[in-house]
Amino acid sequence: MLLAADGFVAAGERPRETLFMRTIAFVTQKGGAGKSTLAASLAVAASEAGERVVVIDMDPQMSLVKWAKVRGKSEIAVEAATPGKLKAVLAALEKAGASLVVLDTPAGETSASEAAIRHADLTIIPARPNVFDLWSTEATRKAVKAARKDYAFLLNQCPPAQQSARIEEGVTALEAMGGLISPPVSARVDHQEAARYGLGVTEIAPSGDAADELRKLWNSVKRRVGKAQMGQRRAA
Repeated sequence: MLLAADGFVAAGERPRETLFMRTIAFVTQKGGAGKSTLAASLAVAASEAGERVVVIDMDPQMSLVKWAKVRGKSEIAVEAATPGKLKAVLAALEKAGASLVVLDTPAGETSASEAAIRHADLTIIPARPNVFDLWSTEATRKAVKAARKDYAFLLNQCPPAQQSARIEEGVTALEAMGGLISPPVSARVDHQEAARYGLGVTEIAPSGDAADELRKLWNSVKRRVGKAQMGQRRAA
């Protein structure tokens, strides 16, 4: 059983209430933006920082379910969930003591992305620094705003050269639409190697540049989702 096997609830132990479980969703219209890779490594970085993490794979391709099978027994639980069952799944995880839920969704306007946006405290919209990805973020942003939920853009698969004009253009474009989370994530081989072995970049190369970026990214996401959640609770 998930809630016992992942270590949240020991045998014979009563589940602990978690009042501030945070839920983040990776959503974007454009395929290939790296949602699943980011979700996996961010979940690992958060777990290493002490979070009780559950990943919900809502993509029919089941990339993260496959990643979890390669990973084997882990402190990070990964489950598939349909849009109609997401609300009940999140309620059960909160009651069981999860502190962070990461939602991965398919590209495009789907019932899965709509449900993820609706139930997430923060929607992260990843985009590569090219014009097609930047154009597609506007449609995702409109969907999140229509749901009156908080969001943040994230530049992903950036050229390693930090002063690249393409990155600067991407930063300017996303900042103009409001809400860019840092740091940008560079295109490094560690991401592909980590996914191949069912790991996060902070595990496959703990002292590498990719690992450093993901730890910084988790700290930024943690602060941002905390603010988003506080604002939503005040508005409720």
